Amino acid sequence: MTSDQILTDLRSKKYAPVYVLHGDEPYYIDRVAAYIEEHGLTEDEKAFNLHVLYGKDVDKLALVSLAKRYPMMAQRQVVIVREAQEIKNLIPKKGDDEKADKDALVDYVLQPSPTTVLVLCHKYKTIDGRSKLAKAAQKNAVVLESKKMWDDKLPDWITAFVHSHKYKISPAASVLLAEYLGNDLEKIAGEIEKLFLNLKPETQITPEHIEQYIGISKEYNVFELQNALGSKDVLKANKIAQHLSANQKENPMVLTLGFLYSFFQKILIYHSLKDKSKGSVAAALGINPYFVSQYEMAVRNYPPDKTKAVISHLRDYDVRSKGVGSNPGEGELLRELVFRILH
Repeated sequence: MTSDQILTDLRSKKYAPVYVLHGDEPYYIDRVAAYIEEHGLTEDEKAFNLHVLYGKDVDKLALVSLAKRYPMMAQRQVVIVREAQEIKNLIPKKGDDEKADKDALVDYVLQPSPTTVLVLCHKYKTIDGRSKLAKAAQKNAVVLESKKMWDDKLPDWITAFVHSHKYKISPAASVLLAEYLGNDLEKIAGEIEKLFLNLKPETQITPEHIEQYIGISKEYNVFELQNALGSKDVLKANKIAQHLSANQKENPMVLTLGFLYSFFQKILIYHSLKDKSKGSVAAALGINPYFVSQYEMAVRNYPPDKTKAVISHLRDYDVRSKGVGSNPGEGELLRELVFRILH
């Protein structure tokens, strides 16, 4: 199930006895667990019936014993295990010695207490699908596999997140947030919520709002550097490079290089496309159709051979930025790289 499907059931007061939330994206795991923690019991019931544990502090026998208890003056009790991946011997390895509690949790998942809601938050990696616990969960629990968001999907995710809160956002603002905040969904959501606190519902969020309330410059950022390079605006590209060079802490070289590498890779892919209609280009490059015109201009300015040369420069400067060969400093390297790209 998806987190939205699970939350829809929870909002309808449909609670399952066991939830196994696992995967390398913690945002959705935390989202479901937080809802159950907040809404699974009334405030009066929480004192005796809400148990929030950490995997490193509990073993399987103790956890199962707690889950089998009856609730006190309530319809149910809620047991949430954060960092469940830290439970000792949670997924026994082949060759482990037999232990009395080896399958205690598996047995419980197969026959859970109907008056307990047990939530296992297994973060940063998936549970081995071949394990007994995974098979038991698939058979008799609500399972959420929370997958990491691909970078090219982030702008659409941001747009959907904003719309779900009754706001709007421009494509440029979505990309700006995605490129600067990376694929940490918790961080992105937190920064966007700062905007919600300062803007009225139905407002369209723009790069100007992001600069004002989050602090990401709408003029001097790697996204604008990309546009300046794509249009071969020498003056603007050098001004942005100078600004980024002077603010390396907020604009680390490795992120700038990664962003530009992705941009020029897309230009190279564009050159190879037979169908250059707007929709086909957007789909092939994994970009919002809004930005296709920027790539059209870049393709005119960077023929295939020049694009390949730029990609070679980016690889070279990535190595140099990591201390290999001559390294005059990241700021100087970026300015030098911009010159090589433009000329």
